[in-house]
Amino acid sequence: MVRVNGRDSKAFNVKVGVHQGSVLSPLLFVIVLEALSREFREGLPMELLYADDLVLMAETEELLVEKIQKWRKGMEEKGLRVNLGKTKVMKCEVRTGQAENSGKFPCGVCRKGVGANSILCTKCSLWVHKRCSGIAGNLQKVANFCCKKCVNTPPVQTRVEVKEILIGPSDKLECVDKFCYLGDMIGSGGGAEESSRTRVRCAWAKFNELSPVLTSRGASFRVKGKVYRSCIQSVLTYSSETWAAKVEDMRRLERTERMMVRWMCGVSLKDRVASSELNSRLSIESITDIVRRGRLRWFGHVERKDRDDWVSACRRIEVEGVRGRGRGKKTWDECVSGDIAGLGLRREWALDRVRWRGLLCGKRPTRASAEVEHRF
Repeated sequence: MVRVNGRDSKAFNVKVGVHQGSVLSPLLFVIVLEALSREFREGLPMELLYADDLVLMAETEELLVEKIQKWRKGMEEKGLRVNLGKTKVMKCEVRTGQAENSGKFPCGVCRKGVGANSILCTKCSLWVHKRCSGIAGNLQKVANFCCKKCVNTPPVQTRVEVKEILIGPSDKLECVDKFCYLGDMIGSGGGAEESSRTRVRCAWAKFNELSPVLTSRGASFRVKGKVYRSCIQSVLTYSSETWAAKVEDMRRLERTERMMVRWMCGVSLKDRVASSELNSRLSIESITDIVRRGRLRWFGHVERKDRDDWVSACRRIEVEGVRGRGRGKKTWDECVSGDIAGLGLRREWALDRVRWRGLLCGKRPTRASAEVEHRF
């Protein structure tokens, strides 16, 4: 039966299900899952539920296995099944105490970060300082170098074996170093490196698909700009509002956009045309401005949330333990603070939605405005 205006209709049999792709399907699923999982759900931030995508978090591997078994048993008792083939386990890399290695590429001998003046060991595949290598002269003239630790040792197997976790007598879950959640790639080391690399690959795939239009000489710059903004730039900046993007992540996006823009305009580096002028021809904004504005818009939504909201609760989470040696990882709040300082804004202005949106929304550069700026 159906209740309309406080009255129940007559009972009837349901013979037809929801059509494939109907907007009613995910809504009904969310309502059912909310009711079925209420008795064994712990809540945020240790559980993230979005339709049928579920993320469970725990402090240890044993607690995670126990939580997975509880969810699996509870769902199976109510007629639902957990797809173990699509379920992955990722261990986050949280450094506590003093770090063993420093730098992005640690030296194979002294374990300190190496620079440009280094050589690669052919056995352990680690870079070694020149002062630790014992080589006098030019490093480029040395072939098949072997460091001090690998002189009398067999080659190190660099391939990492896939680890699995047992959750039952015969059921196993694969351990991965990254996974895709709601279209965004999340890495075990945190940051936005995996997300930005994935966005670049997806953007190039879409660009190659639309290349007959974007690289056509018959299409105007106005048409190319609209297609690029709608189909390419939106893919390139997807979920960037939540990134704790570093300088190298933004440079990766900027390089990708410059290559695409020059390809669309039919201009090479030899023509010595500025990228800002090409963006003006296509009436598109730079990728940096779009990411910054999207992050600040999301910051405004988060700042206006109630203190009891789960988003505000996640912001107050504190990671226990002592931070390791070296500079800490860049956080999302640090990115927001840099954006606010760069634009001359204040955090308290975000509480006024109309004012904050007016400060962030600007006009796109046009070809006419670029010609006027060039003239003056």
